[in-house]
Order: sequence, then structure tokens, then C-alpha cells
Amino acid sequence: MVPKNKIAILVFHPLLHKSRVNSLLVNAVKELPGVNPRIMYDLYPDFAIDVKEEQEVLLNHDIIIWQHPLYWYSSPSLLKEWTDLVLEHGFAYGREGRALEGKKVMSVISAGGRRNNYGSVEGVKFSIRQLLAPFEQTVSLCRMDYLPPFVTHGTHLMNREQIEKTAETYASVIQGLLEDSFREEELLQKEYINDIIL
Repeated sequence: MVPKNKIAILVFHPLLHKSRVNSLLVNAVKELPGVNPRIMYDLYPDFAIDVKEEQEVLLNHDIIIWQHPLYWYSSPSLLKEWTDLVLEHGFAYGREGRALEGKKVMSVISAGGRRNNYGSVEGVKFSIRQLLAPFEQTVSLCRMDYLPPFVTHGTHLMNREQIEKTAETYASVIQGLLEDSFREEELLQKEYINDIIL
């Protein structure tokens, strides 16, 4: 079956080969028809990003995923560099910059802390959604739609079986996005897109 959407998964992990979670998430979806995984630190180890090629990738996909571990409540530095260079004025935003209008973006995040540790008095002051506000605002400025993130919490405490179960859930989410099978009103009410599968 031909998928309704094409998805580019931009994986920003400087040590993906050592990652227990992110590597399994990529492996769970990389063979799905319509999915184009791009391992960004392999493509740009020197941070010399090919802006035109990256813009072509964005133009040729309906859904863009930024997958990365949560580093100091944000992303690894290559994603910031990519954002600064690829989302150019006149292409992604500004009066004439409407090339990405209507596309969807989703963050796929792994975090060491448990879910209830975020947005709590005794733990991290802000929720994951609050910490992702700069990404959501960037997407909004580019006239795209920001989907609820897929978040894997407590990565340091997860055993292999739990990680594989998370990867199965992730594959179900990606399959649903490929087939456009989620109702948008229900989707946008979720804190995490994971919650629509549970």
C-alpha cells in the first residue's frame, strides 16, 4: 500500500552507535515504505550542512521528525546549526517564505528523567512541552503544524524489553502518520503522541 504521507526522520544523536534507545527507534521504522531516515551526524560530522540538499529533503516530505536525546533541556548542537542554516528567510519564513506551509513537524525525544519528574516542584520545573516551546515556535513561524512529541522517559532505567516495547509503540505512531489515520482533533489534545497508542 502506498502511504499517504512521506516522512523524513532527521536523527541528531552524536553517538547513535552507543545509544540504547534512539538506535532501536530508528531500526523499528527505517524499512517502512515512505520513511526516509537521515543520520545527521554521519552526514555532517564537520557541521558543514548542505543547505540546498536539506531544503530539498523538506520539500519532498509531508512530515518532518527531529529525533534526538534531550541535552541540557534542549537538543544536540547540530540540530541548532541545521535550524539556523536550513530554515532560511525567504524559504521557510518571511513574506515570501512559504515553501514549508502546511507540513507537519514532530519531535522525538529521549530523556533520562521519568515523566512525573518534569513539570514538578521537586524535579524539573518545566514540562517537556514547555521545554520544547522554542521548537514549536520555530515550526509556527514557518507556517507548519507542530504535532505532540513522542517522548521516551527514564531511559537510564529501561531494560531491553522495555526499550523494544517503546520501539513497537513508536512504529505504530509512524505507521499511523504514514496512513494519516489519526484524527487531528484528538491528536492535538494529547500531551505526547505516545498517549494516542496507549
